[in-house]
Amino acid sequence: MADNVNQPHAGRARDAGPQVSQSGWVFFAAVMMIIGGAMAILEGIAAIAKDDLFVRTTNYAFTFNLTSWGWIHLIVGIVVLLAGCALFSGALWARVVGIFVVGVSLIAHFLWLPYYPFWSVILIAIDTIVIYALCTAHPERAATRA
Repeated sequence: MADNVNQPHAGRARDAGPQVSQSGWVFFAAVMMIIGGAMAILEGIAAIAKDDLFVRTTNYAFTFNLTSWGWIHLIVGIVVLLAGCALFSGALWARVVGIFVVGVSLIAHFLWLPYYPFWSVILIAIDTIVIYALCTAHPERAATRA
């Protein structure tokens, strides 16, 4: 008990609130979701504007016009960005929603492969790492270490 007197930060772990329960993986996932959501929003805006940046495919099983894909990516991007912001609360529901939303984003980018292959592969990799980070993070261990 007397050892706590010499340690200036001894009692702060209980008072710090949700920040203490955040693990590095959850923080990483939140930041990557915000960045990935912002990139998907920009990708959606570019598709809605019918930018010449995209490849036109003729024989693809999941054919939508470019404007439809733009709206899909815009909506998914907004939801991913908001879910990434919610992760900073440290709540378990935010992790579950994050896993679901990033899974939807991963599927959307897989279906988007023929239109913008390089970008889709990058965002699929980011989404995969984010899902891994959200599934393997142990905030309760981070709270006990702090």
